[in-house]
Amino acid sequence: MRKIWLALAALAFAGFALAGTPVRAAELPTVTADDHVLGKADAPITIFEFFSLTCPHCGEFAEKTFPKVKSEWIDTGKAKLVYRDYPLDQNALKAALVARCAPHDNYPKFVEVLFQQQMVWGVQRDPTESLKKIAALGGIPGDKFDACLKDDAMSKSIVAGEYDAQQKYGVDSTPTFFINGKKVVGALPYEDFVKELQGAAKAEIPTAVKTAANNR
Repeated sequence: MRKIWLALAALAFAGFALAGTPVRAAELPTVTADDHVLGKADAPITIFEFFSLTCPHCGEFAEKTFPKVKSEWIDTGKAKLVYRDYPLDQNALKAALVARCAPHDNYPKFVEVLFQQQMVWGVQRDPTESLKKIAALGGIPGDKFDACLKDDAMSKSIVAGEYDAQQKYGVDSTPTFFINGKKVVGALPYEDFVKELQGAAKAEIPTAVKTAANNR
């Protein structure tokens, strides 16, 4: 299903199919003005997370690993998290649109709640009504919610971002992280994830990551 989704994304937003084209992973993601970032801008460790809101492994990471990462690394100013959508299906895309409808500062909380309620809305054939209830509890009125799901430009932007992640950074599963430029794949338990953070704290920051941080 994920491969079909990515193939459709390539056709819709690149204008041609790239089946069989080798994935390039020579580039590193950098922070942009459009990114949702949790943590201090000058934190020495930058964590990019490519996630799908319907991905059970992403939900597992959000529930079991991320709370401690947030309290011990992000809240203390040692690291910041950059959220990157990588929707694996239409339900995940709808949820991503809803999260982006929230006020910018509320985005992390919406993502948290969507993961907590993943088994309620994520498994439904049409999650619209369930997502609408979550949005209402978060202060998004019905008319704004409806407009968000119809935002074709935002939808294309999200899927195009996913396509870029696959082609530029070699992302092909979720969750995938880049920790100061090092690619880390999977919902690692905290004990293993913290080793990656500790390694990043000791290592020299890649030029691409350092330049992006200085430009913010």
